[in-house]
Amino acid sequence: MNDLYYDPWHVEIDLDPYPTYRRLRDEAPLYYNEPHDFWGLSRYDDVESALKDPKRFSSAKGDLLEVVKADPVMPPGVFINEDPPLHTIHRALVSRAFLPKRMRALEDKIRAFCIACLDPLVGGENFDFVLDLGAELPMRTIGMLVGIPDADQPAVRAQAHRVLRNKPGEPLPVKKDHYFDGDMFADYVAWRKKNPSDDLITELLDVEFDDESGTTRHLSSEEILIFLAVIAGAGVETTGRLFGWMGKVLAEHPDQRQELVDDRSLVPGAIEELLRYEAPGPHVARYVTEDVEIHGQTVPAGSAMLLMLASGNRDERHFDDPDRFDIHRKSVSHLTFGRGAHFCLGSPLARIEGRVALEEVLNRFPKWDIDIDAARRSRTSTVRGWDSMPAMVS
Repeated sequence: MNDLYYDPWHVEIDLDPYPTYRRLRDEAPLYYNEPHDFWGLSRYDDVESALKDPKRFSSAKGDLLEVVKADPVMPPGVFINEDPPLHTIHRALVSRAFLPKRMRALEDKIRAFCIACLDPLVGGENFDFVLDLGAELPMRTIGMLVGIPDADQPAVRAQAHRVLRNKPGEPLPVKKDHYFDGDMFADYVAWRKKNPSDDLITELLDVEFDDESGTTRHLSSEEILIFLAVIAGAGVETTGRLFGWMGKVLAEHPDQRQELVDDRSLVPGAIEELLRYEAPGPHVARYVTEDVEIHGQTVPAGSAMLLMLASGNRDERHFDDPDRFDIHRKSVSHLTFGRGAHFCLGSPLARIEGRVALEEVLNRFPKWDIDIDAARRSRTSTVRGWDSMPAMVS
């Protein structure tokens, strides 16, 4: 009997999924889970090909496995759950938030926030990579970008946190008739209409575009609310998980950490390797629109397909010695931000947050040890990481 088993909700597998990923790549590169009725791809080339093929592997029914299977009603504007050409139109509008000019302007604000978080901790014996930094910075950054007031950010963060939490071992509950909620921003958007500023909301209120019917128009209030919900939620949980892995992995590789202390030009490469080595978002899902033959088997139309990004990132067919953390790795080309039309729009922002935060941590705490017994895992199948990563500094 073949004992190979994988599902993304399995608590014990999630603690260290990499041996299971290796077996999947070697023994069942196209895997079918009968109890939960989904297919999975684990090799780098297969995952990358599927990500680049929105015609056969569609995002229109969601990008989480539970959502694809529930097939909920999607309001217009959830661009991460759209296919071209509609996705192309909406993504172009939201991409205004991530132009290089905006990113450069944000970097100084991100650094100032990191400094404000970390300076009070100097002289102490410990700090927490997640609680003291990772839990706050991503939401603050999105708030700066979009124009969400500081007072509203905790509620937005709590909502992003809540919708991605599943009970251990169980799929995330998804309501078929009410999946995406942008109502939390309604009062603020209404206020911005009367009080324009230089933030993204004001820009979205003013922009004219040609929709899928060729009509030139402004965005509806509902579309703007959905855009904001997507932007606010997308980067908060995933980027936040990067900080816990940063603390843990660099504590386990003190020689490489010292290289970063000595040469800050290595920091961007270290962030890329962290994203490959411990992907905060380990997988995405797609809906199979037509019968597809993969590795000699037919995946029937209507199936749910899990694309295991974190497994592809450890595929020895693509990376040399992939289970080794190496900040000097050449051409990392990880799958963590996806590929193709749905390549993560916020990736420049996540990279800036990771780089600036690591630089500021190293400025104050060049050495630390992790109290792994006190660290707390985040129990969610959608993002993988830590709710707390306490460090003892020296």
